[in-house]
Amino acid sequence: MTYPQDEDAGALMSVETFTTQDHEDEEADQTSLAMFEGDASTLFPEQRRCIHALLKHRYISAERHPDHWAVLLAHEALIKSRLNDLFLELHLDRDFQVAFKRQASSEGTDVLPSLLREISHTKEETIVMVFLRQRFFAQRQDGEDVVFVDRQSLLDDVADQRPEHATHRAMDQKRADKAIESLASAGVLLKSADPDRFRISPIIEVLLPIERLRALWVWLAAQNGGDLPVPASTDGEAADLELDLPFDDEENVA
Repeated sequence: MTYPQDEDAGALMSVETFTTQDHEDEEADQTSLAMFEGDASTLFPEQRRCIHALLKHRYISAERHPDHWAVLLAHEALIKSRLNDLFLELHLDRDFQVAFKRQASSEGTDVLPSLLREISHTKEETIVMVFLRQRFFAQRQDGEDVVFVDRQSLLDDVADQRPEHATHRAMDQKRADKAIESLASAGVLLKSADPDRFRISPIIEVLLPIERLRALWVWLAAQNGGDLPVPASTDGEAADLELDLPFDDEENVA
């Protein structure tokens, strides 16, 4: 004989069992995400490693960091949100397959806390970046997928824009060499088997759009007496000279 109360009790037991099992599964999932004792993160390890790479490196790319790039594309909104928690913005360019973080700016008058340290680029670094941007664009227009440049070409370009009154050639050469090494460390110049030959990273075109390139060229022309031809801008206006580059001090956020 079946009693109604037995059916109710059985149903209640089934619900309690399901609820307990569901809670245990949730705890198991949380435990599986832990990478160290006391780890309370709710992100999967690959998501966390992607965020770490964005914080540590000046930029990540599909070519140099394929695993991180794939994770970024799959979880862009989540990773952007976590960077925003740190007052950082995510810049992602799918055409050139590069991404980097930069300091967020407030819409009001409040200054947001920053983890990044601004770096002022030397004149030599600016000259080299302008040269690289023009070289990269020109050869890509000619159908070259990979663009190389020799160290001597960069040194010659810096020398060509040296003011006539500059007579300390050895010191100028040292500054030019330092500028090249600095941009190599930043990943703008990618080293090859030949220490004096570099591949230009596509990041240069993301960092220096034509409007900013024109503004820098105007500035360089002014530094050299205004005798340099200024490239045409897409909108006829010069952009702000301030460089918004992801060349932060990576040790500060690693």
